[in-house]
Amino acid sequence: MNDLKGDVLEKTSVAVDSKTDEPPMYKVVFYNDDFTPKGFVVDLLVNLFHKSLVEATELMWRVHRGKKGVAGIYPREIAESKVETGIALARENGFPFKLSMEPDT
Repeated sequence: MNDLKGDVLEKTSVAVDSKTDEPPMYKVVFYNDDFTPKGFVVDLLVNLFHKSLVEATELMWRVHRGKKGVAGIYPREIAESKVETGIALARENGFPFKLSMEPDT
């Protein structure tokens, strides 16, 4: 058995960057058009973006009046997935609805 009395144990430390970088975030942008029904846009916001019916309706009207609006802000992979899914659902239903993503600066 080792007798450690009087011995000094050296504490080693590992440099850890206390600041971790957050992943870049992206806005999912909805664009108004004259062909996609307002109800489809609301359904998309409720079902794909998990907005309440009230939030979805308000956002739909903002997009309708302002020509575009932000449906949400997500990490890149999630934003890409939501854009692809939204476009696919619109095309499946015969609508030209446009969504895109852009960096959230």
